[in-house]
Amino acid sequence: MSDPTGSSRPQPPSDADSPSPGESPEQPETSGPAPPEHLRVLCLGSAERSAANLRDCFEQPNVEVVNVSSPVRALALLTKGDFSAVYADTEMFARALDPGRLLQNERILQGMPDGVVLLNTENIVIWGNGKLREWTGEQSVLGRNFYALLGNPEILGPDFCPFHTAFASGRPSASTLQSDDNTYYRVHAAPIIDIDSGRAEHLVVTIRDVSDEMLQQQKIAAIHQAGVELADLTTDEVAEMDVQERIDLLKENILHCTQAVLNFDVVEIRMLNQDTGTLQPLLAVGMKPEAETRQLTASDRDNGVTGFVAATGKSYLCEDISEDPLYIEGAQDARSSLTVPLMLHDQVIGTFNVESPETAAFTESDRQFLEIFARDLAVALNTLELLAAEKATTAAASVEAIHSAVAIPVDEILNDAVNVMERYIGHEPDVAERLHRILRNARDIKQVIQKVGQSLAPIEARAAGSRIEPHPVLAGKRVLVVDEDDTVRSAAHDLLERYLCVVETAHDGNEAIYMVRNLGPGHEYDAILVDIRLPDMSGFELLTKLQEHIDIGTMILMTGFGYDPGHSIVNARKAGLKAVLYKPFRLDQLLQTVEQIVSDHQRATPQAES
Repeated sequence: MSDPTGSSRPQPPSDADSPSPGESPEQPETSGPAPPEHLRVLCLGSAERSAANLRDCFEQPNVEVVNVSSPVRALALLTKGDFSAVYADTEMFARALDPGRLLQNERILQGMPDGVVLLNTENIVIWGNGKLREWTGEQSVLGRNFYALLGNPEILGPDFCPFHTAFASGRPSASTLQSDDNTYYRVHAAPIIDIDSGRAEHLVVTIRDVSDEMLQQQKIAAIHQAGVELADLTTDEVAEMDVQERIDLLKENILHCTQAVLNFDVVEIRMLNQDTGTLQPLLAVGMKPEAETRQLTASDRDNGVTGFVAATGKSYLCEDISEDPLYIEGAQDARSSLTVPLMLHDQVIGTFNVESPETAAFTESDRQFLEIFARDLAVALNTLELLAAEKATTAAASVEAIHSAVAIPVDEILNDAVNVMERYIGHEPDVAERLHRILRNARDIKQVIQKVGQSLAPIEARAAGSRIEPHPVLAGKRVLVVDEDDTVRSAAHDLLERYLCVVETAHDGNEAIYMVRNLGPGHEYDAILVDIRLPDMSGFELLTKLQEHIDIGTMILMTGFGYDPGHSIVNARKAGLKAVLYKPFRLDQLLQTVEQIVSDHQRATPQAES
């Protein structure tokens, strides 16, 4: 209704609406409604002027005028009060259009997936689009406290008083609520500022049900936490467990997390051998025996889904195995499967496969969850490998340190024993036997240390950076190094024994002759490295004295800076010498030379025997 001075002013009742003669005015005609005895009008405008105008307009002294100063307040009262009309004077008419538009668009708001409510300063709902009523199951939410409607939920933040903040600051605020039935809501409160007062008197609050999103985040967090705890071992546990015990513990943790957190019962994990490309079983639960032992390689053809995933590094969701050409039977009565790669630094190190007896049992969410778990699992496996490698490397270093410490002293025992034996040849048989026993025991000491080192720290268990490239030709071969220089003899032990050679040393030529003579029946040196200049003779002289005991082809002369007194190298070559090392030589040169001599000797020995 506009200003009463306008043309829309209501007309007074006509004579036709008056009572006819003879009729009591208290008994109106039944053909029309009785004139209202009390009018209640919602007015936007000046209270005093509006009241007078409205009474004059309706010619009724009992017009109740409810005056408001803002359209939002008018809308709030309209939802709760019983009004006969809405009045706005000329000044307020433009502002009165806002609630009109809001009412006009109510159907749009009702169609929104989010709840929308209008709250006053006491958090009372004065309007809503129906979603809150739908979620709470209440017949009506108007006039009810917002928090009470949701069962006084826990406010999770980030703002723990979102409505108070919005009213106090005049700026929007948001937070997350959790109800007792584990339903999560995200609320956003936007204040409506009153033009006259400049204060926020109402809030437009949107409510969204984010339960699925929150539960998914919680599951992701639980999966990540489970993955972190897979290889979470204390220092004491690491010290007390060997490698296999750690692997068994990791398997137990993987199985527990897979069944309890991911809810998967059929599990198969394979590790990729980077050298051969084979996929070696690590863990299998619920798989058929022939599937567990099946040989698979990282290939996108003829190796099932597991081989395809290992070759491509991509996850594979098989919704119906009967229609999937890649699938190879794994679990009994399986109908669908999900396989993801184990990735570490963008490199595939294995595969993680789960299967189900139901068709289309796995979703994209399951794929996401399993990929998250697989990343943490890859890190746990890598940590386990690093722990094993660290332990093996430490053990190897310890064994090498012990071996290095006892190598020269044992050589001294051997040197002293053979010197004594040379003097007691033909005398005191018991003494000679004891000396032979000393030689055997001294040599056994080195071999025992070497075997213990191999059992404590196998080469394949060491870290990649500390692994030694195997030289199987040198393993177990006996090498004699003859040099006056202590550093050369010590270096020979360090360099050759790491490749499993049995190294013995001598200070001079005579000592070398004694070592060869007393090596024992059935034993010989596979290679003899001799310095060209010894304290008691030259390298060539030693060669000539050993001709009757050894194959000259096993000897290697060593010289520094091409030094060759008396043309020893020339003469030795004429006598059958095959190899010369020039000091200072590199490790690869030493290995290559010794390996060549050993190989040649092995090929020549059967021919010599025949």
